[in-house]
Amino acid sequence: MSTALLFPGQGAQKVGMGVDFADAYPAAAKVFEQASEALGLDLLGICREGPAETLVRTDIQQPAILTAGAAAHAALLASGALKEEDVAACFGLSLGEFTALYAAGALSLEDAVVLVRERGLGMQEASEANPSSMTALRCEHDDAREICTAATDRTGGVCILANLNAPGQSVISGDLESLDAAEAIAAEKGVRRPTRLPVAGAFHSPLMEIGAVRLEATLQGIDIKTPRVPVYSNVTAEATTDVDTIRKNLVAQVTSPVLFMDSVTNAAKAGVTRVIETAPGRVLTGLVRRIDSGIDGVNVDTTEALGALSGGGES
Repeated sequence: MSTALLFPGQGAQKVGMGVDFADAYPAAAKVFEQASEALGLDLLGICREGPAETLVRTDIQQPAILTAGAAAHAALLASGALKEEDVAACFGLSLGEFTALYAAGALSLEDAVVLVRERGLGMQEASEANPSSMTALRCEHDDAREICTAATDRTGGVCILANLNAPGQSVISGDLESLDAAEAIAAEKGVRRPTRLPVAGAFHSPLMEIGAVRLEATLQGIDIKTPRVPVYSNVTAEATTDVDTIRKNLVAQVTSPVLFMDSVTNAAKAGVTRVIETAPGRVLTGLVRRIDSGIDGVNVDTTEALGALSGGGES
């Protein structure tokens, strides 16, 4: 069985994420300690106690999700449920790509949390400069593109397909006027219940350029190593171990669509037959099953789920 590690992105956060791993495994507790020291924040305390309003802050949410995923990864290894040599590839959704790079050895934990905090601050700044959001559409990607084109023709603004998550599941990003138009057009075309997402701005769109510039400046001082295993890029859906390509794609990811469905398809073609999704996620394995039913999806977002995996079961 060829296993890939899968890490969730922004929006997966919840109070309590990663805490039971830290309580049960010293290696996971050390992850929280190192990440907290790097940022001058008590990430374990924030994850344990919240409040949820704090975890929603982009500059807190992104490093907290990464740290929870890294702690789950440490617990996986410490428990013996997973060995480094069992991992064939790593990938993640949006922010999760940074956790994937950490798990693959391309980024140190300290550099990873600093990067995503700066990424979050840049995205927040871009969101404040350009009032915008995202909308989930229950339609195929080509239909979503047509809706975006019709909306921008009507408004002259920005509206693009931002997340290609799974068959029949698309997320669009844009300025508020263009999203209003897109939702109306979608309803006219029979798309059921377009859903405005509770996010700060139009992530993975050209409106996030300020965030891309800030991340690029921070990356100049970061040492990226050749990962132990290939990491799939959200921008290209291709696996790579090339450091220059990784650096370039991390910057491009801020303003580019997330090609999650294509990443899963390419992983399957490369021989991946199982994905393990870490804390705090339980959504991505469901998407994986919709994309390719031949890939087994396992959630490890709690110590109970980890115990089931260690015993040969699933959660």
